[in-house]
Amino acid sequence: MRSLSTPLCILLLCSFGAPARAQERSDAVWDSVGVILQSHGAKGAGTYRYAFPRRDLTVRVGRVQVQPALALGSWAGFGTMGRDTVVMGDLVVTTSELRPVLQELERQQIRVAAIHNHLVGETPRIMYVHYEATGTPLALARRLDAVLRRTRTPRPVAPTASAAVTVDSALVYSMLGARGHASGAVAQVGFNLVGGPVEGLGGVLPVFAYGTGIGIQAVGRSQVVGTGDFAVPGVKVEPVVQALVSHGILVTALHTHLIGESPAVYFIHFWAEGPIRVELAGIRAALDAAR
Repeated sequence: MRSLSTPLCILLLCSFGAPARAQERSDAVWDSVGVILQSHGAKGAGTYRYAFPRRDLTVRVGRVQVQPALALGSWAGFGTMGRDTVVMGDLVVTTSELRPVLQELERQQIRVAAIHNHLVGETPRIMYVHYEATGTPLALARRLDAVLRRTRTPRPVAPTASAAVTVDSALVYSMLGARGHASGAVAQVGFNLVGGPVEGLGGVLPVFAYGTGIGIQAVGRSQVVGTGDFAVPGVKVEPVVQALVSHGILVTALHTHLIGESPAVYFIHFWAEGPIRVELAGIRAALDAAR
């Protein structure tokens, strides 16, 4: 599950390929979910997503301060699978929050799908806990709310104020071959590199469970950092890693975000830093290798 993971671009990925049956639930239900989670929901094609950016954290990788939109976004995605609703996402936690979060997930019967890093060398150390559960929307929201209360995640989530775009988003979209969303110093794009469908939890998973999200943050004149994850089938892992490494991009993690899915999906996280055109060319080469 993405990140960047996200997290980064799950909202973009929700615009296609998700089960339309989720639209059968009234908007009023999802408004109530938002009240419980203290976040405004973003509606996709048969899905709802709630974001919980860690704006309380000041995280640095070297001299770069990582923006919450780049790699510090906890989130919850809801979709319909048969008669059940599924919630999936990841929680950005500090090392001191990890134990109480895992204990509360256990109490709330929310399955932990993965615990790991997405970044390397960040200060303070950040961990990402991926989770999944099924049930009714309001019950799932209450259970997840109890988990979020074990962290310092700022809530209610205040709407993000419009910020002048300082990253060259047009160049990002052009070189990566997709339009996305940009605000302030960060541009985000999302892809589905797995195809589909992917099955798990007794049904077909919403596309946000295996989306690729890439974020680019401007850090100086024509300089950027980039991070995210490539979600790909096993046969594409080696070509993507080779493309990243050959372009000087650091692979920070290779792991799973799901349990028992079919086909298996692997997530390749990375950190790119340098001139914008050079880094975008490397990321685009990895995208081409994934396809």
